[in-house]
Amino acid sequence: MGAPTAEPGRRRILSTAHGRNRHAFTAPDWVRFVSIGAIWGSSFLFIAMGLEAFEPGVVTWLRVLFGAGTLWLFAGARGKVAREDRPRLVALSVLWVAIPFTLFPLAQQHVSSAVAGMLNGAVPVIAAAIAAILLRAMPGRTQLAGLALGFLGVALISLPELGESSSNALGVAMIVAADLCYGLAIVIAAPLQQRYGALPVMARMLALAAIWTAPFGLASLPASSFSWKALGSVAVLGMMGTGLAFVLMGALVAHVGSTRASFAIYLIPVVATILGVTVRGESVAAIAVVGVGLVIVGALLASRREARAAPVAEPEPGALARDRPAD
Repeated sequence: MGAPTAEPGRRRILSTAHGRNRHAFTAPDWVRFVSIGAIWGSSFLFIAMGLEAFEPGVVTWLRVLFGAGTLWLFAGARGKVAREDRPRLVALSVLWVAIPFTLFPLAQQHVSSAVAGMLNGAVPVIAAAIAAILLRAMPGRTQLAGLALGFLGVALISLPELGESSSNALGVAMIVAADLCYGLAIVIAAPLQQRYGALPVMARMLALAAIWTAPFGLASLPASSFSWKALGSVAVLGMMGTGLAFVLMGALVAHVGSTRASFAIYLIPVVATILGVTVRGESVAAIAVVGVGLVIVGALLASRREARAAPVAEPEPGALARDRPAD
């Protein structure tokens, strides 16, 4: 199909949109939601294997390169994006990828993975707050309850490990900064996803992010070694955790809105915990199991119909595929 018709004038970057579906999640919504949690939750295993040979900067750069390369293999990624929307694309590449992907590996040199996981649970809260400001409307009571339960569940999952290593204030500050970037990016991504579909937006965003993360990656090469296992792990991480998962997330944001889509982040520690037990033979405290239950309940509440399910405007004339994960 042809390129979308651009609106006259410049579009504001700090703006968002309601999801097209303000009712309960549909079956495709649930598939995207669970797939995002499963892919991102398993990413920690591949990151750990990649770090056995590569420095954090190399892992970050390679995963972005593999993710961008994978998406550009699809013809749908080459659909045009109006010039007026390019500043928002640049903002997304910096806020959603370049800054947080760089900050998290650095932060985890100063804080435990448990603390990092718990702090990452603040992203849905931040996204909900920013969306409420931009939309001038609070989430419904059901979604707010799910938000609170999900955050509490993440905290309980992380709690047993909090005493195992000290947390450095610098590391905590870097994770909080990354969370702010994630939360803002998820919110401002919605209009682009609805106008063009997820694939063209995410392919361009990752291509730009590959440029921004290249200096850190190249500077980290001399201190890195090489192994095929590490390279294969980062390749899977990039193709699945950075490529496919971002397309699924973009499609979910377009369809159900940024606040409800961001709840998928709560599934990350749940999947990581399950994989830790089943794959790596780790033990899990009873309180963490309770946390898993709370996260699941929170996700179910988030999926419910929004309080004000008003009709949503149709996408602009000539828009590409609405919110499909791929062509």
